[in-house]
Amino acid sequence: MSEILYDTKFLQLKSTPSKNGKPWVYAHRPNAKDVVVILPVIEGDKILFLKEERPPLQAEGFAQYSIALPAGLVGDEREGESVEDAIRAELLEEAGLVADRIEIKSRKIASSPGCVSETITIAIAYINKYEIVKTPVNDGGVIADRILVNRKDVYSWLSEQEASGMALTGQTLAALFYLNEKENI
Repeated sequence: MSEILYDTKFLQLKSTPSKNGKPWVYAHRPNAKDVVVILPVIEGDKILFLKEERPPLQAEGFAQYSIALPAGLVGDEREGESVEDAIRAELLEEAGLVADRIEIKSRKIASSPGCVSETITIAIAYINKYEIVKTPVNDGGVIADRILVNRKDVYSWLSEQEASGMALTGQTLAALFYLNEKENI
């Protein structure tokens, strides 16, 4: 049984007893039942990344920007939303794209299970033709840019971004793990 220590619409700080009886404090999202992360593969040879400004990274001096993928909460804005519906909605909202095919690769990725209760569903969205069908949002100013990278250049490009001072999100790296299960990029 957990106790709510701090409560907002989007985030709770909770405490639960650990095995040694001491309180374990963690963050919980009360307004969403899951998080989706979408790896857009465009025309078979390009990956779409987002350059984001995330206040927690900036506030602690870790990075001005991070490299991420389209992502979002399931059910936070659309009642009764399924994971699949959230994948389509977030891809359209953040990238302006519609997938021709979606493959869910994992439904239980825990990004920091000692600190946060949420899990992540990772999906690959295959898009046959790069065509913006709806103007993407900047998500309250968080999304600073959208960058297409050739598949063969992904790892060297990510290394360059990190070397330039950007943070790489764990969800992005986890999604890339699932890109080619039978071959290397």
